[in-house]
Amino acid sequence: MKSHWADLIILVVVVVVLALLPVLVNNYWLRIATGALMWAGLACSWNMLGGYAGYINFGQSAFFGLGAYTTALLMGDPINLPFFATIPAGIAVTAICAIIIGAPTLRLRGAYFAIATWAFAEALTQFANVMDFTGGIGGLNLPPFLNERFFYFTMSGAAVLTYLVTWALFEHSRFGLKVKALRDHEPAAEAMGINTSLVKLQTFVLSAVTAAVFGAIFAYWVTFINPKSVFGGDITDQMVVMVLLGGLGSLRGPAIGGIGLFVVSRLIWMRWGDTAFYIAILGAAIVLVVLFLPNGIAGLFARRPAKSVTVLDKAAGKLAGTGEGGRN
Repeated sequence: MKSHWADLIILVVVVVVLALLPVLVNNYWLRIATGALMWAGLACSWNMLGGYAGYINFGQSAFFGLGAYTTALLMGDPINLPFFATIPAGIAVTAICAIIIGAPTLRLRGAYFAIATWAFAEALTQFANVMDFTGGIGGLNLPPFLNERFFYFTMSGAAVLTYLVTWALFEHSRFGLKVKALRDHEPAAEAMGINTSLVKLQTFVLSAVTAAVFGAIFAYWVTFINPKSVFGGDITDQMVVMVLLGGLGSLRGPAIGGIGLFVVSRLIWMRWGDTAFYIAILGAAIVLVVLFLPNGIAGLFARRPAKSVTVLDKAAGKLAGTGEGGRN
């Protein structure tokens, strides 16, 4: 119960800081804050499947790009929809694609699943490169809207909502126990009556549509997209590194890794004018985390349990307490 209150207090403090930030900084730093919030949200979206469910997805950029292209196409001629009307459409398109792709690929594990999701993202990249309606390699322009505070508050709202959903579903619900149970030992989770195929697909779709929302906001924010800028493999790579650095399978880890790495990259760019040095620092940080912080930076603040209780034990107690039987 104490941890619940601690999480809520931290959330309230974060919301207050986010609300006051536009008053305290200029538009340049507000733009950096907007980017940091986007990457924190994207890292959290990847962590839903990669951290909580244990399925390493190297194709998350595909869903980010689907959200971006859906918004760009619907806001352009001849449809000309308002921005917020395009987000539900992007969620629907992404969810359908995630179901179609996830149903067969989630039968795979480990490197096979990672390669399958990477191949899906590459296929979408090549598709967008050659199709006329996507603008090909030339990309698409969106109507410009020069209001930095609008994008800051929109990105803030999306990031806060993402972490609230993650907190509610993966940290404090029976659904979260099921997800962690299949991560720890999938055959044992199935033996307990958990429909692991359904739980994996639900997690995959939720992870995908979350990334799509940030893709939609990003497209309108930068006013121009092309296949490389929204489908590129480096987008997924950064999500993975941010989660590993912050803490895999934790709530705070993606926020720590996402905001920290993005701000560091911007500061290095401001100082040296390129990101080559950032790559070196990033590589060194990864080596140090793997050697000395296997649970990421968030692991330094995690409470150690008094006794060893596995997720499967907790899930079994929950399911037994509710009289749940059969497959769910």
